[in-house]
Amino acid sequence: MSVKQLSVFAENKHGSLYEITKILSEAGIDIRAFSVADTHSYGVLRLIVSDTRHAAFALSSAGKIVDVTDVVGVQITDEKGGLAELLNVLTAEDINIEYLYAFVSTTVGEAYVVIRVSNNPRTEQVLRDHGFSLLTDEDIKK
Repeated sequence: MSVKQLSVFAENKHGSLYEITKILSEAGIDIRAFSVADTHSYGVLRLIVSDTRHAAFALSSAGKIVDVTDVVGVQITDEKGGLAELLNVLTAEDINIEYLYAFVSTTVGEAYVVIRVSNNPRTEQVLRDHGFSLLTDEDIKK
């Protein structure tokens, strides 16, 4: 039930992010969420998009280095303490988070968190057991 995430490696230079987003736009891909991590010489753009396979093909065809990773997408309440509640469950269950980023839903009162962990199935089960709703690739395409 994990969500597919694209990781795109980009030189840390003027116009790199624009070039990537332009490729996706021209391919008809909607960006649902993103995060950028950078180092001195390159950055990693992590993306949740409407069509992962098509986006990966378009970017690869344009010479970009792309990796597809399974991550966990989870719905939280878009209110004070929503993220803390999620992190409390993961901490209590001794689930280590490699990284996370969040985005707000178009539905009022909802937000989503994308989590990279070492064991997606266990994390997903823990979250379901605690009443959290998980995001699927089908949800992203809507």
